[in-house]
Amino acid sequence: MSAYFATCPKGLEYLLRDELVAIGATDVRESLAGVHFSGTLETAYRACLWSRLASRILLPLAEFEAGTDDALYAGVQSIDWSQHLASHATLAVDAGTALSKLTHSQYIAQRVKDAIVDQFRQRDGARPGVDTDEPDVRINLRLRRDRATLSLDLAGTPLHRRGWRELQGEAPLKENLAAAMLMRAGWPEIYAQGGALLDPMCGSGTLLIEGALMVADVAPGLRREYFGFLGWHQHDIAIWRRVLDEARERAEAGLRALRSCFFGSDADSRMVQTAKRNAQEAEVSGFFTLDKHDALHVGPPPGIERGLVITNPPYGERLGERVDMPRLYRALGEALRARFSGWRAAVLAGDVELGRAMPLRAEKRYTLYNGALETVLLIFELHARDMVQRESKPLSDGAQMLKNRLEKNLKHLRKRLEREGIHCWRAYDQDLPEYAAAIDVYGSESGATWLHVQEYRAPAEIPLETTRQRLREIVRVAGEVFNVARDRIALKTRERGKGGSKYGQFDQRGEFVEVAEGNLQFLVNLTDYLDTGLFLDHRLVRGKLRELAQGRRFLNMFAYTATASVYAAAGGAKDTTSVDLSATYLDWASRNLALNGFTGAKHRLMQVDAMEFLQRDRERYGLIYVDPPTFSNSKRADDFDVQRDHAKLLNACLDRLSSDGIIVFSNNFRRFKLDSAALDERFVIEDWSASSIPFDFARRDNIHGCWLLRLRPQESPWSETVEHVRNKAKR
Repeated sequence: MSAYFATCPKGLEYLLRDELVAIGATDVRESLAGVHFSGTLETAYRACLWSRLASRILLPLAEFEAGTDDALYAGVQSIDWSQHLASHATLAVDAGTALSKLTHSQYIAQRVKDAIVDQFRQRDGARPGVDTDEPDVRINLRLRRDRATLSLDLAGTPLHRRGWRELQGEAPLKENLAAAMLMRAGWPEIYAQGGALLDPMCGSGTLLIEGALMVADVAPGLRREYFGFLGWHQHDIAIWRRVLDEARERAEAGLRALRSCFFGSDADSRMVQTAKRNAQEAEVSGFFTLDKHDALHVGPPPGIERGLVITNPPYGERLGERVDMPRLYRALGEALRARFSGWRAAVLAGDVELGRAMPLRAEKRYTLYNGALETVLLIFELHARDMVQRESKPLSDGAQMLKNRLEKNLKHLRKRLEREGIHCWRAYDQDLPEYAAAIDVYGSESGATWLHVQEYRAPAEIPLETTRQRLREIVRVAGEVFNVARDRIALKTRERGKGGSKYGQFDQRGEFVEVAEGNLQFLVNLTDYLDTGLFLDHRLVRGKLRELAQGRRFLNMFAYTATASVYAAAGGAKDTTSVDLSATYLDWASRNLALNGFTGAKHRLMQVDAMEFLQRDRERYGLIYVDPPTFSNSKRADDFDVQRDHAKLLNACLDRLSSDGIIVFSNNFRRFKLDSAALDERFVIEDWSASSIPFDFARRDNIHGCWLLRLRPQESPWSETVEHVRNKAKR
């Protein structure tokens, strides 16, 4: 068994994880823009041949520190390259670097190549050549924070290159993104139920061809003539032939059974011809009907009552003019609603605003990346415009009581919310014991509103069906009171399992919405995680940080999505440093900072354990925010318990604090007790807990604690130095 890493575009990690499990991989875990997995050499071959989502399959060879040119060269030379390629073979090197002393990727690639060929020249007197297109062995080096990961690229070239696309349009859709769209839209299930696939803006035919090969069980790499492992010394040709023969047999059987249910059109006759040529190369043209039509006049094929309409309209980035795009999306939505009742539709919109231009309510939304462009995939269930609406059942007595309470809360708080410009707030918190949930409102400056409903654990004696009925009533009533559609209400539920009550599996949409707080903008994810990315009960804590940040250097420990860093930057901080161990959260943090215009070297993001950072860093900060988790047992850091370890953590922060600096410490452990005995000697401590609870959280005044810590005068790290200077001046 070996460890591998499959790269993919951001947003496809969870789908790729499931795909690799189905292929036979083990120890599968997603990472940012890729998935780690384990398996045999056959597993790696299958991943190269069968993955519809991966970009590359990497076999890591070594990890080593590479903070200097010499260290990089030595690390590469420590590998016996004769085990991987011959002296007469060819090679190519891909390199990338981030947050490292070596910053030039082309230079790094050159040094890796030099280290390899020098080893052969010194030993054999001959050296491998270079072939950047189809080398015998392609090597991948990734340098992050001066640590290098050196791998063999078993794919050789990106796996989205299937081998059938000879021609393409001006803005081609990559095949693995097309596959992700089809999977998210449920195309295999629709096909199994007798449905058809239709693309009214088919371009070069990518979505239709991927859709046909997917349901025909044709391996996406079957037509590729080149893989990176074919010239590798450890390539096992017998295993590869077995895997390849099996794929050919499956393809023959699948194509024999494939239905002719693929329909495409485009307003450009040249693109229709391109799609036909590509379908011929993929050997599926006999199952296609392709015509020249304007997308807004396309209807269901005769005799076909259901299916999937899927398309990738222009975004106004490279094709078309942005000003015309909302009109196009609106017209497309109207055409779909008018003509495709009973069908499902999937539209890859250029951004959220273009998606909103469509007069349809999306059932699901997914964030996907088309190259460097962040896009949103919208899934619609289409119904006729004049479909008769079902009459709502009357509310139960309990639900009516809940509605009265919500309306009372809204009436009581509305003026204050408007006066203070608050868009994100808690509207309900188990005010009625029977309806055990919290309802949070997330709003934007444009007026768009979303609700986040989080169920609390019901008493064991309450029947499960009763709790579910009450939860349905909460969602219905909240939607009515706040005039929010069901697709904008996120529900987090607890399901009873063998181990008792626990939170159930959350979604994996990768869907972010933009909300407003304190005249700032933040991205929240209401569906995928227990927390949304914006702790509403810390609203006043963030405001305090903005108040204290003016002219100070700001350090944000356990930064999460860096909302505190955004506030500090908005308050005039000289610079910000955000520390977190999670690459996912730091990516989110980077987007929050950029959303508010805070980019560049003044705003550092550090992926490192908090205690390790405090030990290594030598900077000093005028404001440090410490908001640790209650517990943490990450594999990449020592276990952390906030009650046990907070004094050690805060004392470590002291060494990074300037003489007039302030530490703002908060946490959400309800039974937390500050260890004053361990802190009083060095800190002046102000308990700011009561003042930090927002008015909409008054029912839970212990939801978090907050303290302001300043150095006692004798603890100033510069006190001795200042006194020395003064004495010298007197002399």
